[in-house]
Amino acid sequence: MQTILFPEDLIKGEETFDAYINREGYCTLRALAAQAQPETLIEEIARAGLRGRGGAGFPTAKKWSVARQTEVFPRYLVGNGGEDEPGSLKDRRLMEARPHLILEGALLAALAIGAEKVILYVNHMFDHAATRLQTAVDEARAAGYLGASILGGRYCIEVEICKAPSNYVAGEDTAALEVIEGRPPLPRQKPPYPAVQGLYGKPTVVNNVETLANVPVIARMGAEAYRRIGAADSPGTMLFSLGAEVRRPGVYELPFGTPLRHLIFACGGGLSNGSAIKAILPGGPSTAFLTPDHLDTALDHASLADAGSAIGCGVVSLFDVGACMVEETLALAQFFARESCGQCPACRTETAMLATLIERVQNGAPPVILDQIDKVLDFNRGKGYCALVNMPGPPLRSAVRWFGADFDHHLRHGTCPIRP
Repeated sequence: MQTILFPEDLIKGEETFDAYINREGYCTLRALAAQAQPETLIEEIARAGLRGRGGAGFPTAKKWSVARQTEVFPRYLVGNGGEDEPGSLKDRRLMEARPHLILEGALLAALAIGAEKVILYVNHMFDHAATRLQTAVDEARAAGYLGASILGGRYCIEVEICKAPSNYVAGEDTAALEVIEGRPPLPRQKPPYPAVQGLYGKPTVVNNVETLANVPVIARMGAEAYRRIGAADSPGTMLFSLGAEVRRPGVYELPFGTPLRHLIFACGGGLSNGSAIKAILPGGPSTAFLTPDHLDTALDHASLADAGSAIGCGVVSLFDVGACMVEETLALAQFFARESCGQCPACRTETAMLATLIERVQNGAPPVILDQIDKVLDFNRGKGYCALVNMPGPPLRSAVRWFGADFDHHLRHGTCPIRP
């Protein structure tokens, strides 16, 4: 299957500056920096249909256009590598293997939106990734690709690395801006959105590092060729993370539209213990569970939405037939309760309450408790500064839907049907 971010020799290796240059690295930056209107790149990104790779899948060109159309300066570009999603490996691997691809994408995006400052926001646990990015910045500066006068021309772009706290909410766009400004990672109320009023109150585009890595690819190959890869609503490829539950864990680049079955079995080799699959989380802890009946679902935004779930950030988690879905759902609820920053009362109380209610399910309770859980989810939906308040709903409700027998046994007997 076609890959565009990871050439064959980089599936396990790390790219040097010279190797990147030999792959036509920075040629698109050189061309765009020579233009009087670099914002024309926004039109090309729009034609390519590039969507964000951080989870929401928002059209990249729309975000860029909003920032470009403001009359406010300075403007900022933030490359979000604050990855702390459980099981997510992709951003770290990309930053370590292809830092110059990310950097060129960030510089191109900065030119397009009229920004003179790029901040690469990296999880502080990713020491090697941060070192690789800093080395790339130093090499690009020495070659004239960033700094006071890019390639001797009119544009000036400075780049710095900012370390992100290692917690879930710190990866949220506005929480990242708070950290960069020197404050704790607490999400901001929206609107205003960062593209209008972001870093230091100025227009700011926040893009996931994988999103930025696609930008030089599109600029080189053209929007039409890019759209021929992947699915109609999701052009291009995506990096998917598989964990230790499969025989071959790691990061896999696949075109959108690839069947889930191919990722799990052809790439991952199936479950490492040889067991059958019981449940699948196709996009991280905030997405809805799927069943083995969904294995032929295409990995793209529309197909997974039709199946009742989402592609999220590409973390595919598998649960074998020995898993109790009440226990797994409780673990997710406890995760969200733990990771809530506590700023918004609705989120703080909801996540703690859900963990308590599911624990009661585990120990035996009247079936009406499931209605109580639904009411808690409905009442609090959308009542937080970020999306975390909405995140427990999809996995919880889908677990009850698909694995009702596990819940029924716990409710009736207060014991686990899998591990009595």
